[in-house]
Amino acid sequence: MKSKIKWAALGGLVLSFVSLLVHLFLAKSSADLVQYTAITAVFTDDLTPTLATRKGHWFRKLWGNIKSLEPLHPYPNPRSTYTAAVEQNNGFIYAKISGSFEKIRNSIVDLVVVSRLLNATLVIPEIQESARSKGISSKFKSFSYLYNEDQFIAALANDVIIVKSLPPILREARRRKEYQIFKPKNSASLSFYTSEVLPKLKKAKVIGLILTDGGCLQSGLPPSMAEYQRLRCRVSFHALQFRPEIEALGKLMVERLRASGQPYLAYHPGLKRDALAYHGCAEIFQDVHTELIQYRRAQMIKQGIVNEELNVDSHAQKRNGSCPLRPEEVGLMLRAMGYPPRTRIYISGSETFGGQRVMIPLRAMYTNLVDRTSLCSKKELASLVGPETPLIPDPDQLLPVKSPNQLKSEWDKAGPRPRPLPPPPDRPIYRHEKEGWYGWITEKDVEPELSPNDQREQAHRLLWDALDYIVSVDAEVFFPGFDNDGSGPDFASLVMGHRLYEMASARTFRPNRKYLAELFNTTADHLYYPPRNWTFAVREHLNKSLAEEGLLQEYNLSKSKFFLSHPVPECSCSTVKATDVVHSEKNNNLHLLFEGQDECPKWMQQLRTQETNADEVDSQEDETDLDGQSEFEGYNGTDAIPSLEQDAEMDPDD
Repeated sequence: MKSKIKWAALGGLVLSFVSLLVHLFLAKSSADLVQYTAITAVFTDDLTPTLATRKGHWFRKLWGNIKSLEPLHPYPNPRSTYTAAVEQNNGFIYAKISGSFEKIRNSIVDLVVVSRLLNATLVIPEIQESARSKGISSKFKSFSYLYNEDQFIAALANDVIIVKSLPPILREARRRKEYQIFKPKNSASLSFYTSEVLPKLKKAKVIGLILTDGGCLQSGLPPSMAEYQRLRCRVSFHALQFRPEIEALGKLMVERLRASGQPYLAYHPGLKRDALAYHGCAEIFQDVHTELIQYRRAQMIKQGIVNEELNVDSHAQKRNGSCPLRPEEVGLMLRAMGYPPRTRIYISGSETFGGQRVMIPLRAMYTNLVDRTSLCSKKELASLVGPETPLIPDPDQLLPVKSPNQLKSEWDKAGPRPRPLPPPPDRPIYRHEKEGWYGWITEKDVEPELSPNDQREQAHRLLWDALDYIVSVDAEVFFPGFDNDGSGPDFASLVMGHRLYEMASARTFRPNRKYLAELFNTTADHLYYPPRNWTFAVREHLNKSLAEEGLLQEYNLSKSKFFLSHPVPECSCSTVKATDVVHSEKNNNLHLLFEGQDECPKWMQQLRTQETNADEVDSQEDETDLDGQSEFEGYNGTDAIPSLEQDAEMDPDD
């Protein structure tokens, strides 16, 4: 009996030991995957749409393509005689670019067009934010930190000769500052280059450009120069490819968002300090945020960027449509459109002024709200950055160090025994409390210079914006919180232009902020239980913004200021003949939209015919399969947005 007990005890010890080893092994092996495990759990409550749901009317109404825009296809190829670039030309153009992600991208596009215009060789431009002096990894140069250099050169071989560096003789001249430097604005005219820059280029064989304004050539060009506009499209949408590591991680993020066959919506809040200051939206925020916006606005006035008063009525600006839509307002509009609470929403943009606090109302309405930090592990994000040399910590992050004599003196002064414990050390003042993005304003009148850590973080933001750009362009739906603000190229407009070019029929909302501000004012007391007619008005406006009416509004507001936000008709073609559009019974907006569009080549039209036939078969199957089904089928009652009749019951004032 005793022997049996001993054996049982021994067996128990062995099992416990084995269990402990297994536990330790699993803990170690899963250390790097903890964050990704959390990522996969983010969407566990999602409802996977069935095939019937995907084909259903309600699903297509929220996620399907816009039928009236399906004839538009990307076509940036030259339409007329187009001579290839030659090495025997007028000289070299060397440029330094600084600014945000969207300003850098537009500046590169303009540089290529200017090089073609002046018949010059372009040297790969230097991006100041990602220069090695900013503390980035030594394995990258400034341009290659973000973009694929070889792809950039090869894709534009017929348009512009591009080299990686100046010839040795000209490099020496550059060091001695022997050639002319120009600082053009983003609205620089054609005559500026032909009359002022070209003679200097021919004489010195090299010129330098410093671009800080988000571009170096006017957006609108005469119709005779449509080939230069198409060149802009070839640069932005084909030649400027991110380096392979960024592309791979961006596609992986898209796959994770679409796990279980779910679609997703990308939302760019547009809450940037510069844009808010430019338009005088300070009073929308509170306390220190208002002071920060006003300080930046005062700087813009001194620099001549803003030509208005420092203090403006922010609420009047909001009513005028000059301020961003608040995340809370976006959530209410998505609810009105019928998007269920478990919709996957990706927050894009490396800067959201106000932080996560401003996202709380939207997160309360839509729990599946994610960004790059919740979709990627720290290891995956660090792999994009590469190995970096450690920087000296900022002074305000260092703990105060006391000498032994100081410690002894404090102990001696502690009083007679029984002595209390020595007082705790002074709490360190961290960087986010004293310096950095907002704490300085409580102690100083002048914003401090960027520290080495801040400069490195600026370079990192370019990488995060690149990831967000990939995810936003590929999204089934894109909703901009702020675009076409007039202060220069902006992220949302760049994404909207790329989506319009690549797949015009994809669902891209183009809200009129002035009209929506009026709508929200009419139901300010019942935002979460609006009357039925308010829901109708929101749906009608947003549905119109997806189609021809939204595109025409975009054309009128932004094309003259930022071509890449609306690259049609120059960079697109139509599978619908112009005569068919003229004789159709559809509205005038459609006529205006397709006016001036070139017909697509025959191979495109044949492909479109095959796709149309397949869609017609699917539509017939939908009508057969879904006969008698509710348009809300596929979602349970808790996720479905209340119908209009329910809205009427919920609102006592309707």
